[in-house]
Amino acid sequence: MGSAAELAAAVLMVAGFPALMLAALVPSVPAFAAAAAVTYLADHYLHRKGSYLINRLGKVRAGLSIRFLIRELLLILLLARLSYADNLIYYGAIACFIAFYGLQAPHGALVQLIRNRRRMPVATRNVDLKSRIRIPDAPPRKLLHRSAEKMLHLDLFAVVGILLAAQVKSALIGFIGIGVTVALATLYVLALMPYVRGKKIPPNAERVLAAVDDWLGEYKPETVLYFSGSKDSAYQVNMWLDTMEKLDSKPLIILRERAILNNLAPTTVPVICVPGGVHLMNMDLSTVRVALYAANVGKNIHMLRVPTIKHVFIGHGDSDKLASVNPFSKVYDEVWTAGRAGRDRYAIADVGVRDEDIVEVGRPQLAPIQTWQGVPEGRIPTVLYAPTWEGWDDNPGNTSILLAGENIVRKLVTADPPVRVLYKPHPFTGTRSKEAKAAHQRITALVQKAAAERAADSRFVTDSAAQAQAKAELARIETRIAQLVGTGDKGRDEAEATRDGQVDVARHEEVARLRAEWNDAYWRSFPTWEHRVITGAEPRLYDCFNVSDAMVSDISSVVSDFIASGKPYAVTDSAEVGAEEFKRNNTAVRAAVILSNSADELGELLSAVRDPAADPLAEDRKELKQYLLGPDEPASIDQFNTAVANLALKAETRNVGQESRVAAATAESELANAVPGQRVSSAGDTDGVGTG
Repeated sequence: MGSAAELAAAVLMVAGFPALMLAALVPSVPAFAAAAAVTYLADHYLHRKGSYLINRLGKVRAGLSIRFLIRELLLILLLARLSYADNLIYYGAIACFIAFYGLQAPHGALVQLIRNRRRMPVATRNVDLKSRIRIPDAPPRKLLHRSAEKMLHLDLFAVVGILLAAQVKSALIGFIGIGVTVALATLYVLALMPYVRGKKIPPNAERVLAAVDDWLGEYKPETVLYFSGSKDSAYQVNMWLDTMEKLDSKPLIILRERAILNNLAPTTVPVICVPGGVHLMNMDLSTVRVALYAANVGKNIHMLRVPTIKHVFIGHGDSDKLASVNPFSKVYDEVWTAGRAGRDRYAIADVGVRDEDIVEVGRPQLAPIQTWQGVPEGRIPTVLYAPTWEGWDDNPGNTSILLAGENIVRKLVTADPPVRVLYKPHPFTGTRSKEAKAAHQRITALVQKAAAERAADSRFVTDSAAQAQAKAELARIETRIAQLVGTGDKGRDEAEATRDGQVDVARHEEVARLRAEWNDAYWRSFPTWEHRVITGAEPRLYDCFNVSDAMVSDISSVVSDFIASGKPYAVTDSAEVGAEEFKRNNTAVRAAVILSNSADELGELLSAVRDPAADPLAEDRKELKQYLLGPDEPASIDQFNTAVANLALKAETRNVGQESRVAAATAESELANAVPGQRVSSAGDTDGVGTG
């Protein structure tokens, strides 16, 4: 249900219909009115919340229209039981509901037609179509938003009028309600009609596609990030947006699903969403030389078929998972990995990817992660505990939350000398497993209790004035960010978002600056010794990396990313396969302190933080960092840009050579046809009739 309130509303709505029938059979107008009010309100509440139950009812033939129709039929039954069968109000009610449902069909058809016509064949962001084609404003949102629910609720006037007529025995009140319902329903239909004709209709697909091609011809994109997937996979393309903005060549993002476009993070890069494969294949991409692919999906074939482009698999993370050595990678011209580890994975897997087709480019996304310089003087060390979630199965190696989490946190909050604990669980923690949710709640309680005890300890001093100032800064920054991003695409349909979807670069840059300021103020808004539970999108994981001196985590991409900091880290062997086997199976833990579920080995991690000079794994971490992520110099974004430029040159060389071969073949064919009855030999001499 999503919440206790939704569950209560669902129970009331389901129970309300039997109550309506009982009230109609008794008969009792007050009881019927009360039950009807409950069903109306509960139904409306569940729709507003987007409840799962509402969606399921439609699947079992108990959808919105059926529920309203049943309520109206029960009202007719009530009138019959009250002996109104020979009264005009009885026939008026029947005529009203027949007419009312007769208007549902044109209303639904108009709404669907408007939505279909305003669904663009190609949706864009940061693409200037406004100067090329006229895209009219959408109908007022109140006409289309939850339109079926609004239309059906117009029967409320008739229902109330008829119930009052039955109660006070005055047909006039009932006919007034009937008239209002029929009149409003008719007006609703008439209000929609102008938006399916004339200048209020967006241009057809042919004109839109021509405008996009015209823009492409003017912009001349050179490097494309291509992505297809479900809405839940939007993070895979979002992680590459910053890199695309920093390319030396002209970037373009091509998406295949509207759901991805709707979940795309703000960016200054032009974005084209092309759901139709035929539309994509007919699009003018003649200036593109490099296409980057962040995921292996079936729709990649629509772009891979273009021979003038060189195709590269860049993936969406670097780990030892099987997805990192997918045999499908053979279809790309090159596979780019972060460091040597990625190259070795393909060699060991032997899935057909040639070593000469692998290029090491580092991980540009890790640029915000700062390199460790040791614990600043006067500050106690900070240890980040960032476990992953329980996963889709009950494998004990998925997460440390269940078996080791409480032991880890308890040892950290009681460490002597003291350390600060930041607990940042995976957003999915507890979504599948009740045991994991309960463990997370216990860990949260441990951290919060330890924080309260430390706040009461006189050894830990608080700078109240500085923290108050930081909190005031946070409030100011949050207000400004809300002003800048509060509107966005809300209230706009796809056509309007395409027409007006050009990002304000100055605003975009200001938001980025404000988010950096927010992060700085956040960490200053509480003492540097205060334990903290951190959930939600902000502060981000990398921000937590930067204020931490060490980390405890599980096998996941979090560990691979943290290695970029060079800081000590520990990984929990929750399945307890043994330290040596654990390291053999997982490259990223080869320079980690391996924890058992008892977390007794945590002392090794804390010793490395307190005395970096005596850290036995420091050199191992440096070597592992370079092996996994490549060298620090040149910067990863520079390596990435170099790889793009080199591959673009290969594409251009191929295309020029192909054009030369085609031109030569054409010239030879034309020359052969120039003199009838003659053909040209390989040496260029004529051979055939008339050569005596």
